[in-house]
Amino acid sequence: MDWIFGIHAVQSVLKTAPERVLELVVQNGRQDDRLKKVQRLAEQHGIALQWASLKNITSKVNGRHQGVIARCSDGPTYDESFLYQLAEKSAEKSFFLMLDGVTDPHNLGACLRSAACAGVDAVIVPKDNSVGLTPTVQKVASGAAEVIPLIMVTNLSRTILRLQELGVWVVGTSGDASTSIYELDLRGACMLVMGSENAGLRELTKKHCDFLAKIPMLGDVESLNVSVAAGVTLFEVVRQRGT
Repeated sequence: MDWIFGIHAVQSVLKTAPERVLELVVQNGRQDDRLKKVQRLAEQHGIALQWASLKNITSKVNGRHQGVIARCSDGPTYDESFLYQLAEKSAEKSFFLMLDGVTDPHNLGACLRSAACAGVDAVIVPKDNSVGLTPTVQKVASGAAEVIPLIMVTNLSRTILRLQELGVWVVGTSGDASTSIYELDLRGACMLVMGSENAGLRELTKKHCDFLAKIPMLGDVESLNVSVAAGVTLFEVVRQRGT
């Protein structure tokens, strides 16, 4: 059980899974409009508020909590079979994001938020060498972690091959690619694969991608932060699909 913190993250769990909330703690003296929305949601679901000092709340979490924290039971977990069911169900409109070794919780949270906004079916990460769904990830995701499946898989290459068998085209992003992301047809079932913050895509992951593409860089900086790059590429898919 973890403490979820931050107004957006707490609001999201109250909206989508109020049964998970075991304790809801609000900072003494806070009466601003955003926290009043949290209070109203709690009242709607019969969840009692606890009031505590700033010092007490800060001692429970490691991050900017904005005066509200919620201790929650574990959320649903998703396995690889769930992923393949999604691919079969969505068919030619399947849309996935795979992150190869993203270990920074702020980057993963931002990627989840962008993925949720772009209508991605699921975000896929490896069980090893990935940050996982920590409270900080949930805070940065601003509620997205409650609505988009984060699927942890044992072997990225095997997952790629299985999704390809199900008709999903796999596009890896690499600064060394000769093709721009804007030159590819991304209207069908597809998965975008982003590399880690420092090393980019691993060679084995690159090997299994159907295409490699780059985001054109016009300035002197060589690359984008992985969460920014994910947002750019995800919304190119949205643009091409016209939705």
